[in-house]
Amino acid sequence: MSLVNTIVNPAVFVVMAISAAGASAAPADAGLIAHEWGTFTSVAGEDGSAVQWAPLFGAPDLPCFVNRLGPFNTKFAPGLVRMETPVLYFYAPDKETLSVHVHFPHGWITEWYPQATRVSPETSQNASYEPFMHGKIDWDGVQVSTGASLPFPSSQGSSRYYAARNTDSAPLRIGDDNEKFIFYRGIADFSIPLEPRFTNDGKLELRNSGTAPIPFAIVFENRDGNVGYRFRPDIKSSATIDPPELTGNLTNLREQLAKSLIDSGLYRKEALAMIDTWQDSWFEEGMRVLYIVPRSFVNAQLPLSIKPRPAEVKRVFVGRIEVLSPEAEEAIHTGLVNGDTATLAKFGRFLDAFMQQIEKHDSNLVESPAARRYFDQAYAEIWQKFNAKSCVQ
Repeated sequence: MSLVNTIVNPAVFVVMAISAAGASAAPADAGLIAHEWGTFTSVAGEDGSAVQWAPLFGAPDLPCFVNRLGPFNTKFAPGLVRMETPVLYFYAPDKETLSVHVHFPHGWITEWYPQATRVSPETSQNASYEPFMHGKIDWDGVQVSTGASLPFPSSQGSSRYYAARNTDSAPLRIGDDNEKFIFYRGIADFSIPLEPRFTNDGKLELRNSGTAPIPFAIVFENRDGNVGYRFRPDIKSSATIDPPELTGNLTNLREQLAKSLIDSGLYRKEALAMIDTWQDSWFEEGMRVLYIVPRSFVNAQLPLSIKPRPAEVKRVFVGRIEVLSPEAEEAIHTGLVNGDTATLAKFGRFLDAFMQQIEKHDSNLVESPAARRYFDQAYAEIWQKFNAKSCVQ
C-alpha cells in the first residue's frame, strides 16, 4: 500500500486552463530590487528521475495566519515536486506600490501570505489532483514601506516560517496584512533537471537532463548523526561522485553553502535566512542532493512578473532530491522485517516513497506485525490531516 495510490483518485474533476501573463516592456524602476529564494523538493527513483510521492509524516510548520488552498490539506497530496517556501523580498529607496504575478503552469499554489488578490484554482474541491496544472496567484497594491515600522503577525508555537524575516528588506503592506516578504508554496508535476542514481560500482552519478549547466551540487549524507558531503560545481552533462565520507562538519557546510547562495545572487542575510529556515530538514537523516536550479529553469516553471519592473531581479532556488542509498535501503528493509519502528521513523516524510522502491526489489517482503501497525496508524493519521486544517497556533 502507498500514499500515492491511496490519498486521492486523480482526474475526477477538470481545472479550467489559464494563459500566462505577458512580459512587461515598460522601463525598469531604477531604485527597485527584488530578490527571491525557494526550494523544489523531489524524490529520485532508481533511474534517477523524480517519482510521485506524498509525505508519510509531517508536523505543521506554518502559522495559522498563512492562507491555504482549501478545503483539503494538499500538503499530503502526491506529486512529483513540492515547491517549499519561496519568499520574495523588495528593496527600494522610497515607498512605492507594486503588483506581483506568479504563474505555475504545471502546479498549484497551495499556501500564501499576505492574502492574495486572486488565486487559481481557488479551491481544491473541484479540481484534478493529477496532474497539477494552471496555478497562478496575484498580489495587487503591494506597498513597499521603506523605513516604516510595521507589526508582523505571530503565533505561540514555533515555526520555520519566521527565519525568513531576518533580512534588511523593506516591510510590505498588502491590504490589511503586513509582512517582511511575499510567501507562497505549491505542489507540481514536472521533471527536474538533475537525476541522481547509483552506479553498479557504488558511486553516485549526477545526470543533467536539462539544457543549462547546474551551477553547483552537494551530495550530503547524515547517517545516525555522522555527516559528510561533497561539492561538485558546474555540471554540464553528468558527474560521478563517490559517496561522502561521514567526517564532515555542519558549521563548515553552512558557510560553504552560504557562499554558494551569495555567489548565485542573494545578499548574505538572505542566504543565512534560507539556511536557517531549512537547516533542520536539509541536514536530517538520509542522503540527498542539494543543487542550484538554473535560473532559466525557474523562469520556465515559475514565471514571475512585477510591475513596475525592478532594475534587478534575483531568483535563487535550491533543488533538493532525496536519494535511497544502499545503506538506507538495508536499514529500512531490516526495520520492516524486525519491526524496528525507531529506525523507520528516522526517514520521516520520505519513508513511503522509499518503501515503494524497496518493494520493487523484494516483492516477497513480509513486514512484521509491528511495522504493519506503524504504517496503518500513519496512513490513518494522514487521512485525518488531509481532511483538516493543520497549522501552528
